[in-house]
Amino acid sequence: MNPESFPSILPASDLTRFRLAPNPGPMSLDGTNSYLLGGPDAGGTVVVDPGPLDEQHLRELAGAGRVELILITHRHADHTAAAARFHELTGAPVRAADARHCHGGIPLADGETILAAGVEIRVIATPGHTSDSLCFHLPADGRHGSVLTGDTVLGRGTTVLDFPDGKLGDYLATLDRLEGIGPATVLPGHGAVLPALDEVVRAYRNHRHERLAQIRAALADLGPSAGVGEITDAVYADIDPAVRAAAENSVAAQLEFLRS
Repeated sequence: MNPESFPSILPASDLTRFRLAPNPGPMSLDGTNSYLLGGPDAGGTVVVDPGPLDEQHLRELAGAGRVELILITHRHADHTAAAARFHELTGAPVRAADARHCHGGIPLADGETILAAGVEIRVIATPGHTSDSLCFHLPADGRHGSVLTGDTVLGRGTTVLDFPDGKLGDYLATLDRLEGIGPATVLPGHGAVLPALDEVVRAYRNHRHERLAQIRAALADLGPSAGVGEITDAVYADIDPAVRAAAENSVAAQLEFLRS
């Protein structure tokens, strides 16, 4: 797809804007949402997930205001591949949970509060999709606040667990934690903005338990030693081949959860 067909920077919430990166695909949906955070009189921005290494995309982000800080939700390349280059372009430090994705900045810690670009940003460890996944809570962003969820909660569909790094037990605990934030606006790493985090999280939890029930039924039918491929065939009978590997990852994560 021609990058020029992608929109430029658009509003997402009271304190955030986003630009859609030109990397659509089966796993990235329409592309990665790169967010810009900033208060009305801040004079600077915080960029969350600069995305893939696409020079036009990065220059659009850099041109939207002085970049004070770059934050990363998790390690996947569609969120991090441009981090080093964007640090070079802007001089702003890059901070992530994993030190390998930090450039000129220190790793982020669960429970840390950051004040930058006129915005209060609360760091929440949300493992499950990956072990290093983070969400960023903006309590002053609108009536109920907002949460940048990376790939922990998507704008459509459900999240894949990158097993064995991502684990279902961790993910279910993460959903419980996010539900406690309440009806915050969801600012996902892929897909559309959603209105109420707690409602979305409950739907996600129900989906996970439905899948677990399907896998229990498949094990009862196929036998307790059935493999990931057999169970994927039974549970995801009409799966698109493009996302077959992701489905197998999810099955493996659920088997590990049930068997442990």
